Amino acid sequence: MKMYRIAGLSLAMALLAGAVFAAEKLQSGPQVNEDVPGPFHPYNVTGKAAGRKNCLYCQNGANPVAVVFAREVTPQVTKLIKRLDECTAKNADCRMGSYVVFLCDKEGLDKELKELADKEKLEHIVLSIDNPAGPQEYKISKDADVTVLLYTKHIVKSNYAFKKGELKDQDIEAIVNDVPKILPEKK
Repeated sequence: MKMYRIAGLSLAMALLAGAVFAAEKLQSGPQVNEDVPGPFHPYNVTGKAAGRKNCLYCQNGANPVAVVFAREVTPQVTKLIKRLDECTAKNADCRMGSYVVFLCDKEGLDKELKELADKEKLEHIVLSIDNPAGPQEYKISKDADVTVLLYTKHIVKSNYAFKKGELKDQDIEAIVNDVPKILPEKK
């Protein structure tokens, strides 16, 4: 009888652990192998269309793209942006593009982003601002503080979503290590 209790308790613990793990996995934005939903027009703070609304999805076309949807400027988001700017520069021959869409209506955010771009010497990644909900078709979770999509030919190859405070250095490394998934194969 004792054996059945132990087996039953073990099964219950395994099911509970599985449920907790499944509940913790945050989904935000289009998932791997799904189409990127398409055009939207955030206000561009930096880049070729600085000072106006511009479709960065359209601007990048079928090229390899890293896009970050973030709710606020944090040291970790800044670190991620800087690393993606470096990746974009390194892969310019592949016409890689990258942009960040801050989902926020904070007063003065445009000035803060210009200062960030200058301070961090961001030259290849575009910083932009959209409404707090983000583009509706992209289904950015309200619980996601940061959502990262790596896509090429309008197909998502990697998707990362983080709740507030969850983005860590090892996550940034994992994202950067996934960039080759969107680059053309070298011949």
